[in-house]
Amino acid sequence: MTRLTIGIVDYGVGNLASVRHALHAMGYRCRIAGNSETLAQSDLLLLPGVGAFPAAMQALNASELTDFVRQQAMDGKPVVGICLGMQLLADSSSEMELTAGLGLIPGKVVPLEQSRWHIGWNSIEVVREDPLFKNGEGQAMYFNHSYFFDVPAEYQAAVSRLDELGEPFTVGVHRNNVVGLQFHPEKSQAAGRHMLTSVIEGLCRA
Repeated sequence: MTRLTIGIVDYGVGNLASVRHALHAMGYRCRIAGNSETLAQSDLLLLPGVGAFPAAMQALNASELTDFVRQQAMDGKPVVGICLGMQLLADSSSEMELTAGLGLIPGKVVPLEQSRWHIGWNSIEVVREDPLFKNGEGQAMYFNHSYFFDVPAEYQAAVSRLDELGEPFTVGVHRNNVVGLQFHPEKSQAAGRHMLTSVIEGLCRA
């Protein structure tokens, strides 16, 4: 089977090293790049993410990657966003100031209502029939965020809760060839890597 090449989008604010290390360990080729010419040669685009939404979008715009990522997604190339990278898929975010996102999945990024921050391990609940997410049901993943993607139910693939009685919030989204994961699969040990493999293979081998 041909090895897939993952294009990791370098927009200056991502956790590039840990993502690349995990993907290499999973058997994928990786290209970290901040230019469209190199990224266009990949089988899948991956948006990593650590930091604030406005700074991330500013960096994407400055690198002239915003329209490129949008067009690649519209042309059918698989796109995966992790943590902040998932939030960038939204229409907008209210973090710090109202900021337009990539608009690849309808919805907006808003603050968590139950806590100022969500750091640590929580299990995820798969909320729809989706082969890309099915092996994640009940698995514990590592989170580090204070905002979440408020998305229409038709694009919501998985949720989590801060405690057993807490309100669910979206941690997985899926629209056609675009997927977002609020947790860090690259930091979630075997369960996270299995989840990420399922997403990548499901999108690229379809």
